[in-house]
Amino acid sequence: MSSSFGLERGTPVAFGEDRVLAVAEDVTAMLGSAARILLVTDRAIASLDRVVALRERLAMAGHHALMYAEIVGDPDSGKIEAAAEMGRRHAARLVIAVGGGSAIDAGKLAAVALAGRQHPDTYALCAVPLPRDTLPIIAVPTTAGTGAEMTRTAVFTNSHGHKVWAWGEELRPALAVLDPALSVSLPAKLTAWTGLDALVHAIEAATNRRANPLVAASALHAIRLVCRHLGTALDEPGNLEARGGMLIAAALAGTAIDNAGTGIAHAIGHAMGTLAHVHHGRAVALALSAALEANQEETPRLHADVATAMGVLPQDLVASYDRLLDEVEVGRDLSDVDLGPDQIDELYATTLSPENMPMLQANCRHFTEEELRELISAVLTG
Repeated sequence: MSSSFGLERGTPVAFGEDRVLAVAEDVTAMLGSAARILLVTDRAIASLDRVVALRERLAMAGHHALMYAEIVGDPDSGKIEAAAEMGRRHAARLVIAVGGGSAIDAGKLAAVALAGRQHPDTYALCAVPLPRDTLPIIAVPTTAGTGAEMTRTAVFTNSHGHKVWAWGEELRPALAVLDPALSVSLPAKLTAWTGLDALVHAIEAATNRRANPLVAASALHAIRLVCRHLGTALDEPGNLEARGGMLIAAALAGTAIDNAGTGIAHAIGHAMGTLAHVHHGRAVALALSAALEANQEETPRLHADVATAMGVLPQDLVASYDRLLDEVEVGRDLSDVDLGPDQIDELYATTLSPENMPMLQANCRHFTEEELRELISAVLTG
């Protein structure tokens, strides 16, 4: 245990079925009447009944919401700048980001770029300080995975095609609204991949070099909740208890990584996203599968806590984790995204790029060049 540790201030959370329908009241409480709002989402989410109802409730409350619905997975900085420019023209005073981690990260960064009047690329890797007068953000996740609604990070693809990140207190949402009814229509594959993302967040936060008992409190409970609810969410998509449990798990895991960061699974996973746009949850789940045994050898006590949270014995942790990946059909064969053994050198180099090094260095175990190549080979060969 480190000699000193603590937790940063967190994001306020509002949880409940159909809680999204009260967001108009949240806006009024924050800004008063007739607020001008930028709503950032994607086309599929924009057509959901409850999102349509959200816009209607905003209008009924006298607010003026303009929607940008062109966000897609691994949001690129060009689309984020387009959203920011729409918000500037609209004179927006608040951003509501609705969707998965991509839409929420895009909305968070659009709020910053809107206020700072600089292209989103400017803020990558903390190259330039974020503007202090950024707009407040309300984050409404429709997936239970990234925990972006709880973090001070925004992940995006820059103009050079690299998956990078911006970081700062200004990116922390003013409110996270967790509504399990919004996730019931999520396809099984995305339910699985996003759920695994939350699990990997929690495992890495609980075991990396910045782990501490306060982080573990949220990370280990997130693990318990994923193991309790993910299977039910897959088998019974309309089960609101399971969907709500997964949303809470993702938020707890997001809180954990906001305070402790991640590790090697995210360094490799982000590199996979840069090279082939592999879904983030799938990528980090496969990367942790390759690294988990070695990590456990490095910090057996911390990984014993992870095993207990998963409901298994420490000696069964690796096998149990791999069994879970197979049960939810994570998809170990990456030929569908054109990744294979021929890309080992390229994936190795991208894993060591500046945007991924902080995650690699935070991992509980230091991997030599040869060991890292072996891990990457294991990921790419399935």
